[in-house]
Amino acid sequence: MPEYPQNQSQEYGLDINTRLRDLEDRMRLLKDRTLLIGKSLIDSREKNFSELQEAKKAISHLTEENLRLKELTKRMAEQINNSAKKEDLLIIQRQLDLLRKE
Repeated sequence: MPEYPQNQSQEYGLDINTRLRDLEDRMRLLKDRTLLIGKSLIDSREKNFSELQEAKKAISHLTEENLRLKELTKRMAEQINNSAKKEDLLIIQRQLDLLRKE
């Protein structure tokens, strides 16, 4: 009878060691996965940040270009308003013709 409890305790000890090794392996795998997820998250964040910076630069450039076009359009409209219209020139031409005839 003394051998039976000793064999049982040895099997129990082996079972505990096996379970402990399994748990350590699982913990190591979880740690590796966590590190990979963290690295992936950091890479994704950096990529999104750089894309956002590029988008901000593009928006800024487009805003400046839009302002320049508005200024150009405004100046062109002022020049058109300041120049004589064809109808005005015809009226002046007729008046000059009338004065010459007299």
